[in-house]
Amino acid sequence: MPQLVVIAAALIRRADGRTLLVRKRETTAFMQPGGKIEPGETPLDALIRELKEELGLAVDPASARPLGRFSAPAANEPGATVRAEVFRIDIAAEVRPAAEIAEIAWVDPAAPGPLELAPLTRDRLLPLLAAAQP
Repeated sequence: MPQLVVIAAALIRRADGRTLLVRKRETTAFMQPGGKIEPGETPLDALIRELKEELGLAVDPASARPLGRFSAPAANEPGATVRAEVFRIDIAAEVRPAAEIAEIAWVDPAAPGPLELAPLTRDRLLPLLAAAQP
């Protein structure tokens, strides 16, 4: 049976419509910030914890809008599937890579450029955000 990785992820958007992607150390694919949900955590609690650890971003839970549950092949765990509880968060704050984040990129969801993207990001989440653009 294939391994299932359960995470919480954020579609973080700035006023200019760009969305934040991150690349973890020792990986090549960019993806939404977030991470695994620990036992006893809600998806939103996990996301708030991960955003603070990875980006120094303090998020008001009331500002996180749930978008649903999405699945795709995992980018960094061969043979595994990632299932993400996804939230949209609009921000004006600056973010900096911390913890295991090696690099960040702000991209146009409709035209992310030449970055290598995780399947969940490429196939499900960027198209969702691009369709919602004004």
